[in-house]
Amino acid sequence: MFQKTNKTLLSITFMVITLSNCSSVLKGKTNKISEKTNKKENITRWDFNTMTSWIDGSQNMKGLINYEINKGELMMTARANTWDRPKVRTVDKTYNVGKYTWRVFVPELGVGDMASIGAFIYHDDKHELDFEIGYGSTVVRQSLNAAPDDVIAYMTSQALPFQSIPKKIKRNQWYTLDIELLLKNDKYEVVWYIDNTEMNRLSLNYGAEYPFTIFCSVENLKFIGDHIPSQDNYGLFDYVEFEAYLP
Repeated sequence: MFQKTNKTLLSITFMVITLSNCSSVLKGKTNKISEKTNKKENITRWDFNTMTSWIDGSQNMKGLINYEINKGELMMTARANTWDRPKVRTVDKTYNVGKYTWRVFVPELGVGDMASIGAFIYHDDKHELDFEIGYGSTVVRQSLNAAPDDVIAYMTSQALPFQSIPKKIKRNQWYTLDIELLLKNDKYEVVWYIDNTEMNRLSLNYGAEYPFTIFCSVENLKFIGDHIPSQDNYGLFDYVEFEAYLP
């Protein structure tokens, strides 16, 4: 999955980021879930010791791969002054009813930067459910009375129906993000959780005939800030898990 293009540039980029931005984070992280502890048949878990079962899903990268695994964590970076959209996705596109979980570190994102840490599931542009975490625009931050150490987590259904709910969370912390898909009258009901607390619930206009692919991303996106990013921004993914709800 990892392409050879610009290999030297990639190595330099991650060396600088690792040394300057997150070495203390990696050393000081607590509550890290151990590898492959759950062996239930209905649970699939990826601990990012390898990228097996994941492939590149990036946009705007021109062949550059801005992610790597390090000590069981997936690190993804979007560069300053670009519209980078590095993404990885599962090979399988067959996931539907169940609970999707990402363990994610949210760093100190650049003030006003249009940069988003994404944990989401995707079928097509009308069937997509997201966590998108960024600094947030001035208007949104003011509406939420955000403190300087807050960032904004959006919980979004892209269509059918569209809804996007912003919530404040603290930067420089690990979070467990869950998207749960239930079936009610043959239609999905989606529930978003942050650290096991329900944050939002929405009935959708479609059901299990639309399976999903699972994504991790760090993307420079215009809606989530005030200006093109002025610094490199990164996110860390400790693991991803899918618990299928059996009939």
